[in-house]
Amino acid sequence: MTNSSLTQEMRFRLKSSREYSQASFAWITSLLLTALLLFNSYDWSEQAFKPFLLTILGIYVFFTLVQSIITFRIRRDLIRTGTISTLTRRIAWIQLLAIISGNIFIVTAAFHLIRKARNVEYTFAVYMLLTQLFVIGVSALNVFKPYVADNFLPAMAVLLFILVIDLVVLIIVSRYNATSILPRWMIGVSVVLILTSITGNVFALLLGISIIGRIRRQGKQKSNFWNDLWERLAPNMTAMSGLFFIIFLFSISICSFFTFDYSMAVENNYSALLQSPSLAYPLGTDDFGRCLFSRIVFGARISLIVGCMSTIIPVLIGGVLGAFSGFYGRHTDNIIMRLLDILYAIPGILLAIAIIAAFGANTINLILALSLGSIPTYARTMRASVLYVSTFEFVEAARALGYNNRTIIFKHIIPNSLAPMIIKSTLTIGGAVIATSSLSYLGLGVEPHIPEWGNILKLGSTYLETHSYLAIYPGLAIILLVLSFNFLGDGLRDALDPKLEKA
Repeated sequence: MTNSSLTQEMRFRLKSSREYSQASFAWITSLLLTALLLFNSYDWSEQAFKPFLLTILGIYVFFTLVQSIITFRIRRDLIRTGTISTLTRRIAWIQLLAIISGNIFIVTAAFHLIRKARNVEYTFAVYMLLTQLFVIGVSALNVFKPYVADNFLPAMAVLLFILVIDLVVLIIVSRYNATSILPRWMIGVSVVLILTSITGNVFALLLGISIIGRIRRQGKQKSNFWNDLWERLAPNMTAMSGLFFIIFLFSISICSFFTFDYSMAVENNYSALLQSPSLAYPLGTDDFGRCLFSRIVFGARISLIVGCMSTIIPVLIGGVLGAFSGFYGRHTDNIIMRLLDILYAIPGILLAIAIIAAFGANTINLILALSLGSIPTYARTMRASVLYVSTFEFVEAARALGYNNRTIIFKHIIPNSLAPMIIKSTLTIGGAVIATSSLSYLGLGVEPHIPEWGNILKLGSTYLETHSYLAIYPGLAIILLVLSFNFLGDGLRDALDPKLEKA
């Protein structure tokens, strides 16, 4: 074998290895976070290091070095033998301790490296456990506040109990690989997981549904779209990291009803004006003495609700209009699409401003304003998909069997046209979040007294020179959420690409 063919084979091994791509991504991301901590751990005004951040920096440096060693060993093992050695996988156990630093990238890479034969259920179980850990960790920071919510202790006890359940389920799931026969009693485990997902941990819900579906399919050779989708999406670290952050925000938004005191975010405290970040106030306080940490947590609810609802509504309305337009064509198509063209001609942000100015600034009007301007784009996307799917043979077969048009549209055409709509919705939710924050920043979003990221950013922007953290932290929250939806959308687009269908 020539040197060129050997080099090509080595490149293929590295490129096709999930462990290597995940380890490399975790190492690079951790290195960037370490550099960011190094920059922020030094107080340039006092020419001294900050002890607390310096300690965190040391922890990050250690795990980043270990991750670099693991990445190097994986590369060497794949080049030499084509498989990852047992010693390299054992070193990954050390990286599980990186959870104390909150480095989700290293921890997830370690979980996937430890287990050689993985399946969809194992991936869900890992992210389910990590989501629960992060929710508990963020909620536990309230211990240092002057006072906590009335339901804080029982709520934390429930969260810890669910954490034990998640850990046990992860151990159970790790005993089975993709070809193992799951016992029937795991249906009971699935029911428990679905019940625990009431805390907002959607990974628990996905795991429960996946286990039930796998048990029902056992003994059948039929390919499963659900498994194929997640098998393609799971190796994509950026997409899964985005999904993790979205579900984490959703879960903490629900759990904060019981673990956070809302008064800390809305009531003025003139004895704690513009305090720097501390244990009691992890992100400091604003010019009214309100806890910025609590305000950002409660603000996540508004951003998620408005962002998701202002996407779901146009997806449903635009999807139905586009489906009827594409299926019936001719006069129906002309009437629907020309009316939507009129709406499309009006810039979305100007339409939203006009609606809010006319009917008032509140959450419901904001959702309706953002939804109305997005209907034409979703209708066009669905129309194009329906026109394509309508040419398939199974549609002609449904007509030959005597199905009416409504049944053909909703049972056969729309379900096979949803992939582009799903991808587009995940990619545009980020835009809805930005629009929500932008309108709130301009005073045209939610009510000013409600903690929302745009409102928080507006107040913090007046203190950029003296207390820049008031604007930096809500700005980072907006950036991270938008990036998470964009990463997830890109991952779904790749996973749903028909060119990647298995032979």
